[in-house]
Amino acid sequence: MSTTTTVETISKPNIGVFTDPEHKLWLSDTKPTLDDVKKGKGEDLPDGYVTVAVKSTGICGSDVHFWHKGAIGPMIVEANHILGHESAGVVVATHPSVKQLKPGDRVAIEPGLICNGCEPCLTGRYNGCDNMKFLSTPPIDGLLRRYVNHPAIWCHKIGDMSYENGALLEPLSVALAGMQRAGVALGDSVLICGAGPIGLITLLCCEAAGACPIVITDIDANRLSVAKKICPRAVTYEVDPKATHETVAPAIIKAAGGIKPACALECTGFESSVANAIYSVKFGGKVFVIGVGKPDMNLPFMRLSTQEIDLQFQYRYSNTWPRAIRLVESGVVDIAQLVTHRFDIEDAVKAFETAADPKTGCIKVMIQNEVGS
Repeated sequence: MSTTTTVETISKPNIGVFTDPEHKLWLSDTKPTLDDVKKGKGEDLPDGYVTVAVKSTGICGSDVHFWHKGAIGPMIVEANHILGHESAGVVVATHPSVKQLKPGDRVAIEPGLICNGCEPCLTGRYNGCDNMKFLSTPPIDGLLRRYVNHPAIWCHKIGDMSYENGALLEPLSVALAGMQRAGVALGDSVLICGAGPIGLITLLCCEAAGACPIVITDIDANRLSVAKKICPRAVTYEVDPKATHETVAPAIIKAAGGIKPACALECTGFESSVANAIYSVKFGGKVFVIGVGKPDMNLPFMRLSTQEIDLQFQYRYSNTWPRAIRLVESGVVDIAQLVTHRFDIEDAVKAFETAADPKTGCIKVMIQNEVGS
């Protein structure tokens, strides 16, 4: 990895992108303040912390959901709340205890803060930390601001990688965690349900892993055209939202040349899509749900039982950033092609409106920060 460093001139005040229980969206001053950042000495930071000037942040579907719906399951927006958890930037200050990073280092920010004391943490599956503080999940403020203080251990060096790619390491980590736990292998027949950002990144990972055939589904023809563009050998299938599994599953199998998927990676979280996946996979196959759905869901128990289908679920990720960085640096996975729209942080409201509107044709909307004049 290159040891590229970047010298930043700090002159703009810190602002964040907020929502609240009334579903408002606005920009406002936030901490750390410009004066705190300009000190640049780090002694006032908590032990092990650094200050990062955030340069690029992707808008996730969960950000839009917290804005529009005010909650995802038990995670509820109950006060003014800063969004964003897909970010990269440059270190501008370090606490004296931090030795692995220095001002000028370009980093991607892993947004989960763990306790290091519970069983999931101690066994390496820290995404299940009993005391997780995940930035952008209420009540923990997110990364959509100009500056943030963050533990150095969760700031991963990215060398001369672009800040956009650094920010996209977060959704790539979601896909990598799914791939690893689902056990997708060379030559496996795979179904990917959903051609949103996570589904498309999962598609790129399955292609890199040598899965074949790969079928990807969605209800949006535009997103399927993007899937075909980034992975020409993928077979796309547009799902009629009114159709049931009785027609969708056979059509998926037909699209795969009559080969039933060994594994379905479900990236939407919609009940109907999960059912389509369950009715599509082969006897002894696997349906791995990456997408986030409603709190309660009806599932075809007898189909799962009589076909010995394994049904698994995913919650975020752990130990994925180093692998994700290697994949992007080596060019094995080209995630940059998924960025369709870019906005300055001052135009964050417009960026969110774009991300929330299917008519814009957006895939990944990025918000960019300039911290100097």
